Amino acid sequence: MGRGAVVLIGLMRMKDLIAYIAKALVDKPEGVMVTEIEGQQTSMIELRVAKEDFGKIIGKQGRTANAIRTILSAASAKMKKRCVLEILE
Repeated sequence: MGRGAVVLIGLMRMKDLIAYIAKALVDKPEGVMVTEIEGQQTSMIELRVAKEDFGKIIGKQGRTANAIRTILSAASAKMKKRCVLEILE
């Protein structure tokens, strides 16, 4: 990852990062909804996608979902914050 990408993640809100990734994975990007519930130390990010795209976000054996959570964890660690991703139907 280049230096520009690190700066981009620093400026991007975690909600926007998840929305960007999810929209790239699904067939109906207009069906992606991301909400963020912020606490003092932890943020909860809820991701909703169209029913037919749910499997694309989860992936085989949850691998895609785990990869998204890993990216979120690394990005939020840079901001010294903890983020939790909930994928909802």
